[in-house]
Amino acid sequence: MSLIPRDSLFDLDNLFNHFWTPEISKEMRADFFSPRVDIKEKKGKYEIIVDLPGVNKDDLSVTLDNGVLTIEACTQEEKTEEEEGKVIRKERRSGKYMRSFNLGPNIKEADIKAKFKNGILNLTVPQAEEAVVEAKRIEVS
Repeated sequence: MSLIPRDSLFDLDNLFNHFWTPEISKEMRADFFSPRVDIKEKKGKYEIIVDLPGVNKDDLSVTLDNGVLTIEACTQEEKTEEEEGKVIRKERRSGKYMRSFNLGPNIKEADIKAKFKNGILNLTVPQAEEAVVEAKRIEVS
């Protein structure tokens, strides 16, 4: 399994996106979040724990496509009318969460177990058996 960390120097796609269009990227990032994860390696499996605060189970999507596991979720901002006063600070946000992991081609969706409770998604993913690549000598004539 491989994972590109959030805002990593090695996340070249994001690096180039931010380089060429910094104003647009900042606006887009305001509504787009990469959730924090913990990944534990256990005997024969990985456990992926994802924080998704404020997300309802119905707004959560976990998909596996060509060996890439993608977690997507949406949260909606509460619209309230202020009768009196003003908002001094607003730190709670809404938008779309998304995170992907390359599991490799040998993992099937039926092998992945998912539980969601109190804003925490728990995924159990079996470790793919690594294919042994043998070097074979080619005779030159």
